[in-house]
Amino acid sequence: MSLLARKRERELTGFQEGGPYHPSYDLQTDFVMVYGIGKNMQERIRGWKEKGYVVHLMTGVSWGGYQHYLNGEVDGRQHWDEAQKNRRGEPIIHGTSADIPYMVPTIAYADFLTEQIRPAVDAGVEAIHLEEPEFWVEGGYSDAFKRDWEIYYREPWQPPHATVDAQYRASKLKAHLYTRTLDRICSALKEYAKVKYGRDIRFYVPTHSLINYTQWRIVSPESKLLELPGVDGYIAQVWTGTAQTPNVYNGVRKERTFETAFLEYGIMQELVRGTDRRMWFLHDPIADDPKHTWHDYRQNYIRTLVASLLHPHVSRYEVCPWPRRIYQGTYPKQGGDGREGIPAAYATELQIVLHTLADMDQPDTEWLTDNVQVGVLLADSAMYQRNHPEWSEEATAFKYDGTEVASALGSEFMELLDWSPFYGLTLPLLKHGAAVRPVQLDNAGRFAGYLDDYKVLVLSYEYMKPESSGLHNVLAEWVKEGGALIYVGDGSDDFHQVREWWNQGAKAYASPKEHLFACLGVSAALEPGVYPVGKGSLAYADVHPAQCALDPAAAERLRLAVDAAMTQASAAKDAALRWQATNSMVLRRGPYIIAAVLEESVHDEPLTLRGAYVDLLSADLAVRDAVTLAPGQQALLYDLSRVAGDGGVALVAAASRVEGFGEREDGFSFLARGPEGTLASARFRCPREPQAVFIAAAEGPAEQAVFEWHAESATVLIRYANRPESVSVEVRW
Repeated sequence: MSLLARKRERELTGFQEGGPYHPSYDLQTDFVMVYGIGKNMQERIRGWKEKGYVVHLMTGVSWGGYQHYLNGEVDGRQHWDEAQKNRRGEPIIHGTSADIPYMVPTIAYADFLTEQIRPAVDAGVEAIHLEEPEFWVEGGYSDAFKRDWEIYYREPWQPPHATVDAQYRASKLKAHLYTRTLDRICSALKEYAKVKYGRDIRFYVPTHSLINYTQWRIVSPESKLLELPGVDGYIAQVWTGTAQTPNVYNGVRKERTFETAFLEYGIMQELVRGTDRRMWFLHDPIADDPKHTWHDYRQNYIRTLVASLLHPHVSRYEVCPWPRRIYQGTYPKQGGDGREGIPAAYATELQIVLHTLADMDQPDTEWLTDNVQVGVLLADSAMYQRNHPEWSEEATAFKYDGTEVASALGSEFMELLDWSPFYGLTLPLLKHGAAVRPVQLDNAGRFAGYLDDYKVLVLSYEYMKPESSGLHNVLAEWVKEGGALIYVGDGSDDFHQVREWWNQGAKAYASPKEHLFACLGVSAALEPGVYPVGKGSLAYADVHPAQCALDPAAAERLRLAVDAAMTQASAAKDAALRWQATNSMVLRRGPYIIAAVLEESVHDEPLTLRGAYVDLLSADLAVRDAVTLAPGQQALLYDLSRVAGDGGVALVAAASRVEGFGEREDGFSFLARGPEGTLASARFRCPREPQAVFIAAAEGPAEQAVFEWHAESATVLIRYANRPESVSVEVRW
């Protein structure tokens, strides 16, 4: 009964909000991130604390309302030279306000942010979130950046658009500058909290996934933050806005929200897997783009939600950003004029889901479908290759941030967002039922045994580069011990020529692939095919990975290479690696069943699950003996055959935070808390049929309520109006 014994201190669920406490968005999660440093920050912190929340602070680290710093009011010096600028010399602006630029993170800027955040430590927050350290690829032209280039590289600044080498080096510097800034802020304030208050304070970085930042052409530190002792973890900012970015599969560009989200959450899980760093997965029931209907928001929310739950190594969640815009906002009506607030059923469903998420830390997990796990290696350096000297000035100055529909962009700009080399390696496998996980290549050199959970890895250096030669020693050892490595690439990438370790000093390799092959003990001129390497295997396909997105024949060639490498590795160590093509993915996490059926897959047959389930995506927590999913549909179910307990009362799900549970001979009772104005559902497994249910608001008279008994499942459904100050529910036999 973990949902009945939730401790806020575990910080399993939370949300961010810039406004003061309000009962309409009192979601009853474990913690709240008070957003923004302002004059009323202490008041907002105090308001949420008084309502029982663990309180964190969140603020932007690459932008914010820092005009007093920019205009010289802080230290007597103007700092507009630290605004990120594009090739045209234009400041790169956050949103639409011309006085809020994205910043080059100088030492002075880091020290300014430290002083701005210090009052939050004084106010007693438990943790601080430094949101979105972002440097746009079209940046690199401001005076501050030029100065840092000369300090870092000890050579004159070069325009990033001059050569691929200049572009690559500019992006590496951008990642370094935000790494340095976060290290400086976190270290200074952790020491301050220790010295002044004798307490520990934690720092987290809410960040888009490496996949999304690369696709949207943004540079961020990502895995480099794992090397900073002052950073305690991340929030994976994956939501409908990122996952709806179109990509190309079998030559067709379109939105593939579920698949994109699955890959995005996957790289964020793998970022911290095996480390002591914490990760929360973000969901957003709407999006930054306010032009969609509630129906559209709900569909895409479910796609991202289910995609996240298929990654069982993460069980903490930011259940939404900005609940005020969800519970108080209005959006276009479906098929008509005007706007409307959140539908009552959707509000109830969201409450059911966010409280279910607090129970996802389930040690007992298993795939119920035959989805072979395939890792596709991905490095931070993918972000460094997202501008090219041959692109037009207009293209190199292009900035997309998800606040508009990407499909409405012109074709030239749509192509800039495709990032087909990555999707060419992942979608052909995922669409045929492989549980594709993007694996953080950089971590293979940081953490011993990081690759041990994988038996199959796909790699290409046509859109990213290894940042150290030691990574190849790790990969070679992994293959020789029995791994199946599939290398895909034709050597055509211009960025093989950048000044890096594989072509400097005594090394004279034309590309990092040649060094990798040398470590594997095979010829650099290897013909395409499958080769034994120790107990493992190497499959080599001399095709550019982007072709696997554009051409169905190339995608099939990739699948055949993966299958052949698995077969070769299996024969070498007498242990079967098997890939059964399928269009479905079903994972069990304790009593929860997470299921999805893929479109554009091996067939269009639906999936039917039979048993006794509670549908957690229905406002009435419907009990079903069969659930059928067509391609493109997903489900989140509670398997009643796995109800915990000894046959007594057990909570299955509720659209409230349930506390004060007590079971007696004549029935049971509990307290429920939830946002004002929402209708709650709660379903309990009971040893007998209830005869009456009484509901009372705080300090109010009890009233008999209508309830629904489902004899076949031995469960009761209770409906009541949520209240933040609690509703008392008494069930009598």
